[in-house]
Amino acid sequence: MHPAAAASAVDDLVLHGPRVLGFAPTGRIAARYDLDPGDVEDHLLDFGARGWVGTAAFDGTSGWFLTAAGREEDERRMAAELERTGARDAVAAAYADFLPLNARFGRVCTDWQLRPTRADPLAVNDHTDRRWDERVLRALGTLGVELTAVTAPLTVRLQRLDGYAARYTAALARVDGGQREFVASPAVDSCHTVWMQLHEDLLATLGIPRGSES
Repeated sequence: MHPAAAASAVDDLVLHGPRVLGFAPTGRIAARYDLDPGDVEDHLLDFGARGWVGTAAFDGTSGWFLTAAGREEDERRMAAELERTGARDAVAAAYADFLPLNARFGRVCTDWQLRPTRADPLAVNDHTDRRWDERVLRALGTLGVELTAVTAPLTVRLQRLDGYAARYTAALARVDGGQREFVASPAVDSCHTVWMQLHEDLLATLGIPRGSES
């Protein structure tokens, strides 16, 4: 974490957490921003009373999600933070550089899931073709290097935007160690999980609707 980077208010982080993580238990939100779980729970209960968050259960796990009003409030707070810290231009520039990487990442993830054949262009990748998989993993590694370069300017501006490149690199290391679920599994901090969270973080920070991207 860069010492000069601006720290976000705790209540802003707690509200932002479900936007970035999606459906998330209190402990996961607290761990994402290194916050006290009790404080996080108190803030979430207050936000629930304001109609900004709701609770639900999924696969036996209770968690929090942002309501439409909560998304609006989160984006208002993120915009205020950008103005307060003077970080808007840096975040906007990083987002512009991220978009072409995001398109490539999507294609690479498709190649990990599918391996077209003459008989079936949508054939599932059974991971028996080592050369195919190694090509995909090399592409993921290249994207990791480029992601580090894109996010580096953010790490010196806002503390909450630090760590994405390191988490992606850590996931790649797990893949290299034979844990292939760290490519795209949503159940772990995989390359895909980290990438999607960064994408959502940039959209929310800049107040850009996901559907507006070409």
